[in-house]
Amino acid sequence: MIYWILIGGITLLSVLVQRNLTNKFEKYSKMYLSNRLTGKEIAELMLQKNNINNVSVTCINGTLTDHYNPSNQTVNLSEGVYQSNSLAAAAVAAHECGHVLQHASGYAFIKMRSSLVPAVSFASKWSQWVILAGLLLINYLGTSLLIVGIAMYAIMTLFSFITLPVEIDASRRAVKWLSETGIVSSQDLPIVKDALKSAAYTYVVAAIGSLATLLYYISRVNDRK
Repeated sequence: MIYWILIGGITLLSVLVQRNLTNKFEKYSKMYLSNRLTGKEIAELMLQKNNINNVSVTCINGTLTDHYNPSNQTVNLSEGVYQSNSLAAAAVAAHECGHVLQHASGYAFIKMRSSLVPAVSFASKWSQWVILAGLLLINYLGTSLLIVGIAMYAIMTLFSFITLPVEIDASRRAVKWLSETGIVSSQDLPIVKDALKSAAYTYVVAAIGSLATLLYYISRVNDRK
């Protein structure tokens, strides 16, 4: 019962955080840079000023689907960011380029995160099925299969927590560069920080939710023992 109350609370918190993020970006998408630079132009300028010439900036469908893909070296910006000259677009574009700078500088947490990607891809596909099978067959196989599934889920939880410093550092790099170059004025800089902070909260809630689920699965093993 305690677990379900906790998960219910985390789910509600996740919905509220996501709604807050959507509202903030809608609001800040209507506030514009005085220099009228678009997200595309800001991303390209940030890469150029940091002597990164092998990463391209592309436009993709969706809302808040922006990401950096190191495998094909592209900064992928959603249409609302790529073409927009708003404060929200500036924040997102610079944040994604912050990830590029992390890879270029050999940032420790981005290396750890990248090394876990293959294992996380496998675990995200199969862990729930292994855990389900472990729970259904626990009277016949004991806890061995369940423990394998939990170990797979633990990798995903670790990935969620490693993602936190990666996202926070990318935002820090974004704010620093936007401030130092004067692309965002000192009056508008708090807005950029607030937008990025709202986005970071979604990763915090996801990590807490993943940890809560992991602890629940572990408790099932302990109860069985």
